[in-house]
Amino acid sequence: MRAFSLSTVGTVALAVGNAALAQTAPGEQPSAAVAGDQPATDVPVARTSGPTSYDAAFFAQYAPRTALDIARRVPGFSLDLGDQDVRGFAAAAGNVVFNGARPSSKSESLEATLQRIPASRVTSVQVGPGSLYGADYASRSQVLNILLSAEGGLDGNATGSLRRLYTGKVVPDGSASVLIRRGAATVNLSGGFNNVVNLEEGTDTLTDPGTGDLLEFRRKFNSYSDFDPYLAGSWGLERAPDQSMHFNARWSPGQFDLTQRNRVSVTGEPDRDDSLLQDYDRPTFEIGGDVTRPLAGGAIKLLGLATRRKRDNFDAQVVRNGLLEDEATQVGGFEQTQLAQLNETIGRLSWTRQSLWGLSWEVGGEAVLNTLDNSTELLVVNPDGSRTEIDLPVAKVNVKEKRGEAFINVGRSFNPNLRVDAGMRYELSRLKVSGDAQANRKLAFYKPSLTVDWKPGGGWHTQFSVKRTVAQLDFYDFVTVAELSTDRINAGNENLQPQRAWEFRLTGDRPILGDGLVKLDLGYDHISKLQDRVLIFDAESERFFDAPGNLGTGKHMFATLTVDAPLSALWPGFRAKFDGTLRRTRVEDPISGEQRNFSDYFPDWEWRFDVRRDAGPWSYGFAVSDRDRFTFFRTDEFDINYNGRPYGTAFVEYRPDARTSITLDLDNALGTSGNRRRLRYFPNRALVEDEIDELRERNRHRNFGLTIKRTFGSAAKPVAPAASQ
Repeated sequence: MRAFSLSTVGTVALAVGNAALAQTAPGEQPSAAVAGDQPATDVPVARTSGPTSYDAAFFAQYAPRTALDIARRVPGFSLDLGDQDVRGFAAAAGNVVFNGARPSSKSESLEATLQRIPASRVTSVQVGPGSLYGADYASRSQVLNILLSAEGGLDGNATGSLRRLYTGKVVPDGSASVLIRRGAATVNLSGGFNNVVNLEEGTDTLTDPGTGDLLEFRRKFNSYSDFDPYLAGSWGLERAPDQSMHFNARWSPGQFDLTQRNRVSVTGEPDRDDSLLQDYDRPTFEIGGDVTRPLAGGAIKLLGLATRRKRDNFDAQVVRNGLLEDEATQVGGFEQTQLAQLNETIGRLSWTRQSLWGLSWEVGGEAVLNTLDNSTELLVVNPDGSRTEIDLPVAKVNVKEKRGEAFINVGRSFNPNLRVDAGMRYELSRLKVSGDAQANRKLAFYKPSLTVDWKPGGGWHTQFSVKRTVAQLDFYDFVTVAELSTDRINAGNENLQPQRAWEFRLTGDRPILGDGLVKLDLGYDHISKLQDRVLIFDAESERFFDAPGNLGTGKHMFATLTVDAPLSALWPGFRAKFDGTLRRTRVEDPISGEQRNFSDYFPDWEWRFDVRRDAGPWSYGFAVSDRDRFTFFRTDEFDINYNGRPYGTAFVEYRPDARTSITLDLDNALGTSGNRRRLRYFPNRALVEDEIDELRERNRHRNFGLTIKRTFGSAAKPVAPAASQ
């Protein structure tokens, strides 16, 4: 058995730390009173044969400041923010639309879009089946439609916050947005810092799994700085649902820095102080827009979108010959640079008509050009200070994909309680890889779908859907990058194929206790060419590497229960919500041949429990969550991630007037650590010569936040809360 050594060039790597620690929003705090264009109604919750509607008066009890605050308080609804990183436009959809239409931005998350819309501009929201909002949403059981006021005026909000970390360091952050409407035209401008700083401490303990002997012990202190300021703007002209224009742009320089201090104690050797540095610059720019015009009794819409993302990453690992207090000098380590440009250009044309031959129609197509230019360079730092380059497989790569997709979706409401939607998509793409690796292939897929939405009575709403999906490949899976903090190499695989799946979903929900909701979601996925981790051989270096690759058939089953209950009968203004999921995944491990779970985030169970109370100008509450451990089944290790205990947050908010809210929140209230156990095999699990059991523990400890939100414009006109249901 040999001790862990950073000079093991064949297994070098870069991610850090706290992968297991649950990242939950502290309290999901709301803000101050809603102001709108419509007066409060006697029935703020309307459940008809169509979507369930909630007007502004319903949310006044939660005193929201932004549309995000409102979306978080819709009974029984869980935000799905979509995936900004997936290629193409259709697959990136979340579960929120605005005035029935999807925004034409992609790089800006739904969370950011919702946050920059003042709550005063939201007249009501509707929760309905996705089939009401187009082919991109047809198989979703719930989509939230944010209805915005057409009244002219100016509204805005500003947010400032301070967060005190466990060391006493105070981190400022701030954002502001303004929305101006004149006639049919709307301008929305926003900007902010997105300044996230975290400090954590922890240990790494490396032992011999055979004897239990201590091989190495590390005491670590990490400082993360994720500084992502942004400027965003949009302009819209909406004369009618079939006569509109939109334009949007967003710029963010994007910068992430990590500094790690590492006291290393190797058994039988003097202690030393090592360091790890990461300096990542990741600017993003996006510009897009759409035009809608009437055509043949329906509406035709043209959308264009261009996104440009860069990576300028530098990693450095410093190995010293002793302690810094003894004036130790660098005697080894690694340095890595990664320069990459990822471009995406999207054009999309669609035609919709609500009634033709008794059916609703959506027909269209999407054309996408994606490119990636990547160059990775890994150097060994020699004792004399010189650098020697390590020959990495698939380090300098160009990837280009031309992809087109045509789609048709038809739907029919047979009666007020039954609707059926059916669709077909056909995807054709050509992918070319050049540079250190060569690949040139064409792919074509049919992707049918069927959704049945039924209200059988008694307040129940059910939906069944089945569809075939094809996952979008991550171009960075084609390139090789080292992870210096985990002493390994993530090899690129130019032969990676997109996984395919037949996805079956069954959902049922019904109101409880007035405006509460109970919902059960069942799902089963039958997956072919499951993407996971495989062992590949590089003929040039004659070494094996762990890389993304395709396995055989996989199965994914889950059940999720949501109970959102107003409990004002027990305590005025009191509300509780529970979300719990049971999950099982199965695939054959490519090395052992045994059935196991999928790699990545697939815990067998997880749950979250939220309680809050709203009483006049005060709101307060807490949230607790936990999950089972999950594992990355690499070909040279089992990387197991788990929480030390349940994760908790709490908040209290005071609203001195209709425009202002002051929120104090506590993050990581239970002092939960994020833990990671790595069972490592050298050179790999197929041929084991050495083993190491490595346990990592990280803790950010408790930290406090103070947030002040201020609205202006028509938000000064509060809507009175509706009577309790």
